[in-house]
Amino acid sequence: MYDYAMGGKDWYEVDRVELERLKAVMPEAVDLALENRRFLIRMCRFLAEQAGLTQYLDLGSGLPTAENVHQVVQRVDPLSKVVYVDHDPVVTAHGRALLEENENTRYIAGDIFDPRGILEDETVCSHLDWSRPIGLLFIASLHHFKGDRARPAEVTAEFIDALPSGSYVAISHAFDPGKGADSEAMRAFEAAVARGSLGGVTARTAEEIVELFHGLELVEPGLVELVNWWPSGPRLKPLNVAQRLMAGAVARKA
Repeated sequence: MYDYAMGGKDWYEVDRVELERLKAVMPEAVDLALENRRFLIRMCRFLAEQAGLTQYLDLGSGLPTAENVHQVVQRVDPLSKVVYVDHDPVVTAHGRALLEENENTRYIAGDIFDPRGILEDETVCSHLDWSRPIGLLFIASLHHFKGDRARPAEVTAEFIDALPSGSYVAISHAFDPGKGADSEAMRAFEAAVARGSLGGVTARTAEEIVELFHGLELVEPGLVELVNWWPSGPRLKPLNVAQRLMAGAVARKA
């Protein structure tokens, strides 16, 4: 669906149909994908250029599409290592095929809501050096958990505990402002997603999203709408509803 929204070629008819259905509920839905990808690009560039990270664990990555993590960070340092994790076997197989010529990138099948299974995976343990800082990425993935609302925070805590000092955590998440027309729009969007192939999405308030970082120091400007996290230039146009309903932040582990 992300690839279709961005004009790529690695998508199926069901992806097109589903996104068009969601656009009937929120016409600006494509901007959810676009702003999430733009945030990922700016965030990865920051981690590679400013924080100096050379290894990344992308949890719930989906199908690699235009300007994914390895493409951004390996332009800064071609030796940067990336491990992608996704639970969908079809996505995993396709992802491995797309990345088979990139010796510094790996793609594994795994459930990101089972941290121990990921942290003990042979590829994760051998491809990444856990004595050196790692970029841990939850990009539009935590909000898809369908069980206990508290579980995503438990998951991030376990991963954060395993990270070496100097690591960074990046999260983008469906945002519920808590009241007003935008909150009502998110309720309608959640209901529409629940009826489709994505299976569901659970938006969180700003306070709930910050809790996912467990007290780590947030990089300025803190938690903001994705479009406002170090944008490329001054804002000349007002944000539409979709741009206001995805938030994110990056934090450092001391």
